[in-house]
Amino acid sequence: MPSLVTEPGIIHYETYGRGRPVLLLHGWLGSWALWRDTIEVLGREFRTYALDFFGFGESGVVSGADEEEALRRNAFTVPTYVEMVSQFMDRLGITKAPLIGHSMGGTVSLSTAIKYPEKVVKTCVIGSPINGTSLNLLLKMSGYPTLASVFWLFGGRGLLLFLSLYSYFMAKDGRAMSRMITKDVSKISMESFFQSIGTLRQTDLRPDLCHIHVPTMGMYGKRDIIVRPTESETLKLGVPHAQIEWFPDAGHFIMMDSPERFISTLRDFLLYG
Repeated sequence: MPSLVTEPGIIHYETYGRGRPVLLLHGWLGSWALWRDTIEVLGREFRTYALDFFGFGESGVVSGADEEEALRRNAFTVPTYVEMVSQFMDRLGITKAPLIGHSMGGTVSLSTAIKYPEKVVKTCVIGSPINGTSLNLLLKMSGYPTLASVFWLFGGRGLLLFLSLYSYFMAKDGRAMSRMITKDVSKISMESFFQSIGTLRQTDLRPDLCHIHVPTMGMYGKRDIIVRPTESETLKLGVPHAQIEWFPDAGHFIMMDSPERFISTLRDFLLYG
């Protein structure tokens, strides 16, 4: 279980394969485990790195800093995650690499390409919000501490129960989705829960998309109930050269709903896009 220390905190990551580096960034409430199958395939041709964002999976704030202090420092926000990716690359000597992001991870990928264009070779986003207003209403409301505290009644068991049931609507294989999200959510805190979704809700990349000049691809599922699929149009409008891949039979977790087409499309983009 490799990890490294940066200024904001400790980054846990998984790495596999050999070749040119590729970074994979998970979405809200997730972890590197989302990419378990993806890194196994891509690892045949690339050196893959799947990161846990601060407050998710096994990554955490600097030892000794409590959650209140982490909140004050905005440890669980999109801008902090952008700096986290940048420092991760610096510490491992990765001068530039493609960034692949799901949901919030895609928002971070695009934000990194905007702020650190010299570090990003190309970027692919999967079901990612460009404008925070595209989020499911319940997710947007989760960014308010009052509602987040309701979810956290009984030590978060209420949230786990809700998500374990709601997961069956997120992906074709509801049982697998429920197992994965229940395991991931059990590792997060109320603070990382509501601050991360709060900052995502407030994010609007539209004014800055014109600064993205690297090859870009957006994958969106027609059955996505987490982020409005029309964000594909928002991405294309802001990044005219972006390649849009439409998955009519997939939801928010395209890699689970259409695994074969997902991996072949991603591989082709990394090799030839």
